[in-house]
Amino acid sequence: MKGNVLMVQGTMSGAGKSLLVAGLCRILAQDGVSVAPFKSQNMALNSFVTRDGLEMGRAQVTQAEAAGVEPHVHMNPVLLKPTSNTGSQVIVRGKPVGTMSAREYFAFRRTLKQPIMESFRALQERFDVVLIEGAGSPVELNLKHDDIVNMGMARMAHSPVLLVGDIDRGGVFAQLIGTVMLLGEEERKLVRASVVNKFRGDVTLFKDGVGMLEERMGIPVAGVVPYLQVQIDEEDSAGGRLDAQTGQAGHTGALVDVAVLRLPRISNFTDFCALDAMEGVRLRYTSSARELGTPDLLILPGTKSTMDDLRWLKEQGLDVAIHAAAQRGVPVLGICGGYQILGTSVEDPHGTEGGGAERGLGLLPVRTVFEANKRTVQSQGSFCTVGGTLANLSHKAVRGYEIHAGKTVREGGSPLLTLDQGHGIPLEDGCAQQNVYGTYLHGLFDEQGVAEALLQALMAARGIVTDGVQAQDMATYRQRQYDLLADGLRQSLNMDLVYSILEEGV
Repeated sequence: MKGNVLMVQGTMSGAGKSLLVAGLCRILAQDGVSVAPFKSQNMALNSFVTRDGLEMGRAQVTQAEAAGVEPHVHMNPVLLKPTSNTGSQVIVRGKPVGTMSAREYFAFRRTLKQPIMESFRALQERFDVVLIEGAGSPVELNLKHDDIVNMGMARMAHSPVLLVGDIDRGGVFAQLIGTVMLLGEEERKLVRASVVNKFRGDVTLFKDGVGMLEERMGIPVAGVVPYLQVQIDEEDSAGGRLDAQTGQAGHTGALVDVAVLRLPRISNFTDFCALDAMEGVRLRYTSSARELGTPDLLILPGTKSTMDDLRWLKEQGLDVAIHAAAQRGVPVLGICGGYQILGTSVEDPHGTEGGGAERGLGLLPVRTVFEANKRTVQSQGSFCTVGGTLANLSHKAVRGYEIHAGKTVREGGSPLLTLDQGHGIPLEDGCAQQNVYGTYLHGLFDEQGVAEALLQALMAARGIVTDGVQAQDMATYRQRQYDLLADGLRQSLNMDLVYSILEEGV
């Protein structure tokens, strides 16, 4: 089976392509097949830094974890990180090559076919199977010229296609049949089966629907997949996680309330999945001062556009609300862009985010200057001696990664972390002053000891006495979720058909 390939395309964004690829990766790995995920072009603000300091989309990191292999930028050779409604930072094989408008990128993308195919072939040579994920819809007719991510990618890879429709949004017949009708004749030959995804209720009631789809499309339905309740990192903020107001489904008796500001360009909100997975924690995202309420912990997350989101925050009156919370003694934590926002100023002399300078919230004595080069590195270390409400975090081990263009200088307060990037030279990171804390480290709460110490500190601040709290070990937790996903797909997909399509190719 060496070098076999299968592509999963969807009728729209959010149809469930990423989740389906992750589940198929897990199933193949369980069956003893070496498998790698691949997405030629990903658009997302959730990104990850590989061991060699290169940046890639988190969706392919999740899929690699499900496959039991180390993430590599070959799995996502092109990453677009939106900086505005019309422009994105373009990252090619882990390194930024510039910020482009949509028009500029459409002209540029024809040059990307070579690096995309080099990455794809590198995976083909190493793995039995490469599972390719498409993006959006393959029949955005105005975007099909020089397509590198849907049918254009399928043709370059000589890959059969599974087409996924989302029945939960309604109109699944129009989605699937309409998509096939709008494909060119040669493209239709590549679509070997369809999948109806996110079905709620009794699947036997859709038996006639399956027959209708097969009759009109001329291809089999590989399965009707139920709305699976698995907690797996989402690709971007379009997912439902950011709309949740009560934490992970099934949590009862929340003891502490954690509010995360939903910034317009929020990035790496996967930092908070560990908190969402904890019993006793209500994690919610808020974008207004009215909704903020009185949380036990207020978090300013990462952002791709620090200066724009800082201006937005002030326009919403959230700067006043954050100051009021800090004055009441509520611990305030900023991560990456959120850390920069908490400082006294953010300056952009090189035009990284459009140039200029912006006054920060002034809750931490730090000043940030954007530089031309981005810092992308994995780090590990520990908290320094921490004061204030979060003193329980003192000396707890941490592990994570940094992705930022700004260099932040601490002009007071105390460092929050001591980190080592593998060179044996400790590096101070972040700042702490009273109940306000900031750091550049993503993945802060994935370490079980940190999550437990945080919850204990917040409970103690509320006067709640407990013998101990239990956090999830996130590595183990994610592996269980991948197994649950694979179990759900095995029960609902015709895996004999999937393997047959893989082996036959095009």
